[in-house]
Amino acid sequence: MSNILSHNYALLIGVGECEEPKLSLPTTVKDIQAVKTLLTNEKLCGYIDSDQHLRLLSNTIATSANILDGLNWLKQQAENDPEATIFIYYSGHGCLDASGDYYLIPHETDRAGIADTALPATTFNTALQQIPAKQLLVIIDSCHAQGMASSKEGANNRSPLPKGFTQTALPKNIIQQGTGKVVFTSSTGNQSSWVRPDGKMSVYTYHLLEALQGAANQPGDKVVKVSHLMNYLSKTVPETAWELCKAEQTPFFDFATEDFAVALLCGGKGLATAGWDKQQAEEKIQGISNQVNSGVGIVGDRNIGINIGTAGNITFGHLSSGS
Repeated sequence: MSNILSHNYALLIGVGECEEPKLSLPTTVKDIQAVKTLLTNEKLCGYIDSDQHLRLLSNTIATSANILDGLNWLKQQAENDPEATIFIYYSGHGCLDASGDYYLIPHETDRAGIADTALPATTFNTALQQIPAKQLLVIIDSCHAQGMASSKEGANNRSPLPKGFTQTALPKNIIQQGTGKVVFTSSTGNQSSWVRPDGKMSVYTYHLLEALQGAANQPGDKVVKVSHLMNYLSKTVPETAWELCKAEQTPFFDFATEDFAVALLCGGKGLATAGWDKQQAEEKIQGISNQVNSGVGIVGDRNIGINIGTAGNITFGHLSSGS
């Protein structure tokens, strides 16, 4: 199997710095830079590191206009490539107003006028539905609490949002995936998405990177599928959030498709007979984390709902995978 995925495309959004400092989330940029580094490693996930296959939006360029432009770029790529597999990762604030409207918070959001300056989830969803890819994975990590690595009762954990807006995970069914599309959210309800105590990466991203290296795969597997990610994240994220942060964080998964491959496993070579090496994966993640935190490789620029808090096997259509 080739160690390059010529039909895979990714849009990675980590809002990071906002015009209003109270809304800034620097860890989100570290998250997507770590995901990019792993995805584009030809010995691991095999994505092509070029503007034609991967775009990263962070800090001043993570605006509503650029996010929608990125989704339109994916639409064009999918129209030109019938075999396209699309991966979208949004990491940043999300909030719900009193009328039930949900917003993603891009760089330019004004706290005094969120409804007019944030990105409505309905607008994001409309753009998403225009992407004709038969295989599309969307991950929304949209409930980061201020001061996530500290005590939830600390002053830094007050919501940065004005009265009338609730900082919450993306509600179920707002992003309507359609056939071939899968939606992950990093938490449910009013739960927060937590950052590991060292501040270098979120709990969710850390375990996603493990899963992309084969944490839920079996010896002989050549690719990492959506079901592998789901099985692993559903077990490890709640465990780690409680162990490290003494908090509940339960990922949610929504899909209307059969299983599909998201990335190569070990560059397409697959797992050795001995299976997944946790220590090796941790060393790889630590190396990526160190690179990101030192500035190396930084880029400037329903049919079925599953809510799983414990480990289990997840089945898509006629395909299944065990953790």
